[in-house]
Amino acid sequence: MAQDFGDYYDATAKRPPRKTLLAALDRFAAPGLAVDLGCGDGRDVIEMLRRGWRVVAIDAQAEAVARLVARPDLPAGAKLETMVARFETARWPACDLVNSSFALPLCPPETFPALWQRIVGSLVPGGRFAGQLYGERDSWVGNPGITHMSRAAAERLLAELDTELFEEEERDSITPRGKPKHWHIFHVVARRR
Repeated sequence: MAQDFGDYYDATAKRPPRKTLLAALDRFAAPGLAVDLGCGDGRDVIEMLRRGWRVVAIDAQAEAVARLVARPDLPAGAKLETMVARFETARWPACDLVNSSFALPLCPPETFPALWQRIVGSLVPGGRFAGQLYGERDSWVGNPGITHMSRAAAERLLAELDTELFEEEERDSITPRGKPKHWHIFHVVARRR
């Protein structure tokens, strides 16, 4: 069942790129090819393009992609390819960076392991993953279609990579849609050997 994300995009429209993305980008000597899984309306994509990266932006919501390509801050001559697809079915090329800000956990638990292997497999040596994983104390635990894991499970997931940033966050706040939520998040930047 499709959700209306318009209110979410409106509420987050002026937010800066995610800190995990910035931490990953700062570790590269030169721009390359990035894939953004769950690009939304482009807060991270714009930063990558601004820095000279080529970007394949993927989102299951056609509205997200439409908003991204219509952004007034889309750099002139941007090397951007877009795709409307779910992570589980999307195909993307080998790349230097896979970014998935607060989107990767929206992959159902039964397909998450295969998706994770595809992400790692698509990274060239020295390539990086940047994004978030949801922890076991997050208030969305039990919601269908969302993957949560313990800290130990997250660390096992990253074992085949060199972890450059791993921050655990747990706090209460209000979502962009105005709902109270308890967040349990692992913020990650990890490099393929």
